[in-house]
Amino acid sequence: MSPNLDFKRNTAIDLDLGWINHLKVNRNAADRRAASLANRRTVKKEYQAAWLIRAIECIDLTTLSGDDTPGRVERLCRKAMRPLRADLMQALGLESLTTGAVCVYHEMIRPAAEVLQGRLPIAAVSTAFPAGLSSLETKIREIELSVAAGATEIDIVITRQHVLTGNWQALYDEMVAYRQACGDAHVKAILATGDLVTLENVAKASWVCMMAGADFIKTSTGKEGVNATIPVSLVMVRAIREYYERTGYKVGYKPAGGVSSAKAALQYLTVMKEELGNEWLQPHLFRIGASSLLTDIERQLEHYVTGSYSAAFRHAQP
Repeated sequence: MSPNLDFKRNTAIDLDLGWINHLKVNRNAADRRAASLANRRTVKKEYQAAWLIRAIECIDLTTLSGDDTPGRVERLCRKAMRPLRADLMQALGLESLTTGAVCVYHEMIRPAAEVLQGRLPIAAVSTAFPAGLSSLETKIREIELSVAAGATEIDIVITRQHVLTGNWQALYDEMVAYRQACGDAHVKAILATGDLVTLENVAKASWVCMMAGADFIKTSTGKEGVNATIPVSLVMVRAIREYYERTGYKVGYKPAGGVSSAKAALQYLTVMKEELGNEWLQPHLFRIGASSLLTDIERQLEHYVTGSYSAAFRHAQP
């Protein structure tokens, strides 16, 4: 992650249970706002191309499969460093372009580091991803090992039962411990919003994790039945906005799971621009967790350049 020189990293503040317990979310209003964003006309032509390039810059290019190998991770990393073909780069007037980071399991950190050589951040999923149901001691040690192996960002999963039982102190203490274990590595708190039942729970979990020092809040592991959605994103980014207004700390946002089309990426970019402003459309404050999204963006950019769509199989898969 490459923050601006004046960027002030989020620091844990005291847990305010009075604030947490009084948080409310108007579900109908969130749904109406989400529908208005989804139904409006999107940017077109050169403006759409520019937005899609920005989306590439904000992708955490991800492989989290049980059959991952060093060879697959090497391909992922090389695609992350050169996400578009040379002819498209030239036609678009781009001299350099990379994704925001690569995201892998702990065992794939070293293969990624060997290829990237510090040129891109390495995000590692941790804390018994995706269920998060190991002992706290085990999860903290997992973070420490991933940081030692070369991960510069850690995507942790919260213990969902703390949210479902309203044990906000336990969630706060857990998140503080994760933040401390990460040290200089930035930490993204995965809320697994599809498991949290209500938007109020999403809002409260977002606030608790930010109060505990999370650098990013992230929707999903990608393994839940429901992953990133626009209503959930609205609740989370509005929590980020109000947290900044109250504390002065800017927290990043990462939708993940199911964001596989250029159209969906544009919707999330629109949410960020309209709810948080242009400053949050930068990789140090916005990421999209995705594996197949890049292929569709590349196809859309080829259509912009040539006027024709190519078959998806013609594009290199990360």
